[in-house]
Amino acid sequence: MSADIVPLPRKQLPSIEPMLSLTANGMNAVNAVILERMQSEIPLIPRLAGYLISGGGKRLRPMLTLAGAALVGYEGTRHHKLAAAVEFIHTATLLHDDVVDGSELRRGKAAANIIFGNPATVLVGDFLFSRAFELMTEDGSLKVLRILSNASAVIAEGEVSQLTAQRQIETSEERYLHIIGAKTAALFAAASQISAVVAECGEEQERALEDYGRNLGVAFQLVDDAIDYDSDAAEMGKDPGDDFREGKMTLPVILAYARGSEDERKFWKDAIMGHRTSEADLAHAIELMARHNAVHDTRERARHFAQRAIDAISIFPDSKARQAMAEAAQFAVARGY
Repeated sequence: MSADIVPLPRKQLPSIEPMLSLTANGMNAVNAVILERMQSEIPLIPRLAGYLISGGGKRLRPMLTLAGAALVGYEGTRHHKLAAAVEFIHTATLLHDDVVDGSELRRGKAAANIIFGNPATVLVGDFLFSRAFELMTEDGSLKVLRILSNASAVIAEGEVSQLTAQRQIETSEERYLHIIGAKTAALFAAASQISAVVAECGEEQERALEDYGRNLGVAFQLVDDAIDYDSDAAEMGKDPGDDFREGKMTLPVILAYARGSEDERKFWKDAIMGHRTSEADLAHAIELMARHNAVHDTRERARHFAQRAIDAISIFPDSKARQAMAEAAQFAVARGY
């Protein structure tokens, strides 16, 4: 089967609206499942889970499951519970991440760990993981269970790998891409792939949706890492420079360090080791990145992966679903938050 290449326009401003419109009815069903499965006789659990889940966010991962189902013409309802499972996995990882990172903001408001404390946040994250696996087993597909459980394990490995790379100035671009392929792209890939599984598609279609999700996930994380250095708190919903202060080796830092002079490299070594964390130091870091096009080139790499995502679904006939998914990839690159 020949594939048409869908170009990635640079001039028009892409929007997430077509994806939201495509998945609106399905997301209502997914949200009903989420609300039902968040309930517990322990009042703190629905309070804390609801605090994060109701706190905004694009809900892109469950939308990928719904959009993929629309793309392949699936008309059943199995994907609603599975999309909810995807969101529970994602939310659980956010809760755990905020504890590990000591984050103070999440989507523009206080992170759950700041309000409820670290122990409760970790344990409610565990509860949401358990709910996700309940939904998977209720679906009854061993293949779906394998895909999502493997993604959960890979995400955890990616988070540990990122933790061991923290404050390691010699982290390579290759290792960084491996880390984000695990911690972010794995769930994007699984969320997309399972829609083809429930629709009983062939291997080519299943692989195409997995490739779409994986490349979109990499693009999404690359832009997230760029945003930490070129957006303000109002846009981001978190404090700018968090990655810088936490000594995270993201691609903008890796590029700026690789391209810097000896003095600049010394600055980066000190900064990543936690010795240069003031607002003035952050401003200097941003200036160095601008000097060496580090943030710009990070976004260009994101554009490359977004194009790969769009190309992956070009095996499917043109449709509103394919157009919405292509524009979602464009939006992932163009966004400032």
